[in-house]
Amino acid sequence: MADTLRSEDYLKRNETLAGWPVRIISYRIGDRYYCHVDNVSPGATISRAESQNREEAEKAAISKAAGRLEKTQRRS
Repeated sequence: MADTLRSEDYLKRNETLAGWPVRIISYRIGDRYYCHVDNVSPGATISRAESQNREEAEKAAISKAAGRLEKTQRRS
């Protein structure tokens, strides 16, 4: 039977970036860490990143997301 890849070290948390609520999900597959930032509701992806360690993957994804959210206009 072939080796299957599965996610490990799964971590999910909610934070606020540039005044917007976001969900940050990070996990490891093999020797790479992946991070996904979405806007909680409706859950649309804002950014993704990958790296050799969790900290770098999260830092890159959060930085991209913050930059994108800072440019987003709010409607009243």
